[in-house]
Amino acid sequence: MRTALALTIAAIALAGCAQRAALEPAPGASLPPAPYGAKTTPDADALLVPPPQAAPARNIELRSRSEERADDPFDLPPE
Repeated sequence: MRTALALTIAAIALAGCAQRAALEPAPGASLPPAPYGAKTTPDADALLVPPPQAAPARNIELRSRSEERADDPFDLPPE
């Protein structure tokens, strides 16, 4: 019985994942006003693209060999 219930819930969850449609404001609502300095109000797709400040480029330096870790002043034993 539990297996059948779990399979039913999984099937319903998977069926909902594939539905895609154009985004539109809810009935009776409108898109937010145009940002300061913009000439037009952006559409829903443009509002979903994050600005560059939201996902900055990473500066990752890969280590070529093992190094001793520096002392961490916040690595305290539990009280």
